[in-house]
This record gives sequence, C-alpha cells and structure tokens, in this order.
Amino acid sequence: MRRFAACLAAIAAFGTYAYGAESYTFDASQFEKKPFELGGYLELKGDHFALNRGAAFYQLNFAGIAPRETLDRSTATLKLTGKARAGDWLLTARSHSESVHDQLAHASESRFDELVASWKPTPGFTLDAGKTVLKWGKGYAWNPVGFVERMKDPNDPELAREGFTVLAADIVRSFAGALRTLAFTPLLLPVNSDVNDDYGRHGHLNVAAKLYLLYRDTDIDFYFLNHGSRSRRFGMDFSRNIGTNFEVHGEWARIEAQEFALLDTAGALTRRTQAATSWLLGLRYLSERETTYIVEYYRNGAGFSADQYRAFTALVQRALQAGTQSPLYQRVQTLAPSYGRQNPLRDYLYLRVSQKEPCDILYVTPSLTAMVNVDDKSYSISPEILYTGRNNLELRARAVFLGGGRGTDFGEKQNERRVELLARIYF
Repeated sequence: MRRFAACLAAIAAFGTYAYGAESYTFDASQFEKKPFELGGYLELKGDHFALNRGAAFYQLNFAGIAPRETLDRSTATLKLTGKARAGDWLLTARSHSESVHDQLAHASESRFDELVASWKPTPGFTLDAGKTVLKWGKGYAWNPVGFVERMKDPNDPELAREGFTVLAADIVRSFAGALRTLAFTPLLLPVNSDVNDDYGRHGHLNVAAKLYLLYRDTDIDFYFLNHGSRSRRFGMDFSRNIGTNFEVHGEWARIEAQEFALLDTAGALTRRTQAATSWLLGLRYLSERETTYIVEYYRNGAGFSADQYRAFTALVQRALQAGTQSPLYQRVQTLAPSYGRQNPLRDYLYLRVSQKEPCDILYVTPSLTAMVNVDDKSYSISPEILYTGRNNLELRARAVFLGGGRGTDFGEKQNERRVELLARIYF
C-alpha cells in the first residue's frame, strides 16, 4: 500500500509538472514520521486435515480417542501493531490474539510478540530493551545461526513469530574502502521462570553477539552465543548478488555440546552429548517473466539419522501394544517432542517457485513449494494461490500433500493431506 501510494504521488507530481509546473508545491510534512501509528490485521483460517491413521504420530496423538479419518479446524487471529515516537525514543508493540477450534478441543491465547523500547540518539547507535524479534541468518526456510530466535516453520517461513526479551545495542559505522559497512550487535538474554522461560535452562544471563560486514558487495555476518541456558555456539553467513536477479546465500553453525537421545534397533536408549555442525546453501533467482525460484539445501547436524528415526517409529508400535500405562509408553512420550519437531532428520532439500500474475491475470500469484528429506526420500508438496486484488484484503488457498513409507519423516506425520483457506484483512 505504501509503494502504491508513493507511485500515485509520483504520477500526480509528474502530471502537475507537465501541465502546470508553476503551480507545483512540495509538502515535506507528508513524509515525516507520525508520532503514533496503529495497524494490524484480522486473519480467518480454515483447515481440513486428512489424517494418516497408520502413522506413528497419529497413533501417539490420538491414543485413547475414537479413530478419525479427518479433522476440521478453524482459527481466528488478531494481530495489532503500534508505534509511538518521542524525540530519540521509539516504542514498538505487536500483539497476538488467537482462538482455535476443532472437533476435539478449543484453545485461545493472547500475548505480545513484541514490546520493545528503542533509543537512537545518533544514526549509528541504537539501544533496544524489551521483547523483540531478531532475524539472524540469510536462509529462507531455515536459519542454523538463529541462536536467539524461535524456529521458523518451513511450510510458512514468512509467518510472524514471537520474540524474546533482550537488552541489545546496534553500533554501525560506514567507510569508503572495500569494507563499506561494519555493525556490531551485542545482547543480553535473561532466562528464568518469568522471562524467556522456554528458551532453555533457567538461572542464566545469556550473552550473544553479531558482527556484520558489507565487504565488496557481499553481506557477511559472524555470530556467537555463550554457554548458559543453551550450550555455546558460533557461526557465520553470507549473501551476494551475482547479477541483477540472482542471489546466493549460505549459513554455517557449530554447537559445541548437543544432546542426543538415540535409539538402537532393539529400542535401547542411549543419551549422548557431542558437537554438531549445521549448514545451509541456497539461491534465489528472478526470471524476466517474474518467476521467482528459491532453492536451499539444509544439513541439520543436530538431527537424527534415518535408522534412528525408524527405530523410534518401531518403538512407538511396541509401546502402543504394551499399553498407555506401561513404562515403555511413558518413555516414548518423553522422546516424542524431539522426534516430532520440525525437520528432525539431517538432510533436506527445499524448492519454491512462484509466478506473479501468470497470463496477465492481475493480483494473482500461484506458487509451488516442495521439501524432500534426502535421508529417507519422503517429501512434502504444497501448491497455493494468493489473491490481492481488493484493497487491504489477502486471500490464500493452499494444499499440503505428504508422501513417504513407514518409518520415514513425512510418512509418519499425523496428517497425510491438508487443505487451507485463509482470509487476511489489513487495517
């Protein structure tokens, strides 16, 4: 909307100049930042799930519930954003209120995803205090170097996420040589029962930092997180445009002490702590026909091997036969969050292709997203279509199809298909 308004303003200015230049005036106050801003959107979403009754996670999540073939879920989400400015100070707030209903349960929650005060006495220095979203890394679907942020959903990477409460500074300097920009961002992230309680072990004041360089048209970042609520880790990323419409990017991260809960083929559990290295390599290309291609390969050093994942799904079957009150079933429930998280295995390939206004159909953008687990050859395919032809209204229809045999990542998910209809109204 802002770009559209700017284009209209430019056209109007050109017309005034062409047909009566002597009457043209420029009002700089129209471009000044307002002391208060308020906006947001209301989102209504309906999901239809086709359940995979033979899958390990269906059987775990629906144990003791009458068997179902499908599940329908409706979600209403209200996100409000606001900004208040006074001198060198800026207060930013972003709230999240959500109500979810399906045939089995109803839940609602309200929270602030962001609530942060920023002080910027000079252009090269900013101090932030409060809850904020830090976006570390250059990857689109994954960010191995995202040490101080919540994990992305690769099925919806652009979805706004909840932040963490931090005290952070941003110090920026510009130069005339090959090193054009240097920025240093140190931060403190406390963890206790009242603040950032889901980040990791309580009772720690975590120290992290990012060093950014713009060197010969290449963006480079270095990252560090001390040992505290999580084990010590460090990493780097880069991004560079090769030509006007072609960009390559990558990330590398090292975790010094990653905890693994491993199962052998007999179902015996071994806990082990060792170093883990993750990396990502990707590209983004925009064709002359305005087709966007995003390709990424992700190596998850903290993930399980295909054999370890199959051992877990086999253990689920034995635990269900033993009964929900058995010690074996309780052990499986303890392990389930690790094996059921997003992308729990080691190697993934991601592809997204989107076409702006195909065949001159205005305001319509179809796209196709595919994700393949390279370890076990299971996959997810998601076609979608986005419509933005009405002012402040966005409509999206999307389907998700999962494929893979027994004992595979996508083959053992709770759902085998999903259809989503979404309407988002901005204000």
